[in-house]
Amino acid sequence: MDQFAAKIETLEHHWMRAWILGDRTAMKSLASREFIFLLGSTKPAILDRASWLEAATTRFRCTSYRFGEVYVRRHGGLSLFAAQLTMEGIIGDDEWSGAGWVTDLWARSKIRRKWQLVERVLSRPDEDRRFPPAIRSMQLWR
Repeated sequence: MDQFAAKIETLEHHWMRAWILGDRTAMKSLASREFIFLLGSTKPAILDRASWLEAATTRFRCTSYRFGEVYVRRHGGLSLFAAQLTMEGIIGDDEWSGAGWVTDLWARSKIRRKWQLVERVLSRPDEDRRFPPAIRSMQLWR
């Protein structure tokens, strides 16, 4: 793994650990203002940055995770991270665990020149129809 890929993978681990710890400050620092979380499921659901930060520290928690094989590719000031993801967590009062695929877009900020997460797509072959509405209920703009 080259040095750049290792840097992005390290940021991914910081993000996931912050989610496990419910560390809103760390997640806020890593997420760009344009951050979007997309749950790719039978019925997709989306959270903006404010909704994600609130949900990830209360109703949508990760308790453990493991990345499979990691793919990182740099495109100038953008970086794509993709990996298999096995995680355990909860949405509301329901267990939400299993395997899926995570694809993250990182962008280098123009002022501070640090990498920030712009978009996270978490895809799961999930037929449970409870979870997309549960994610949508976390949208603060509604």
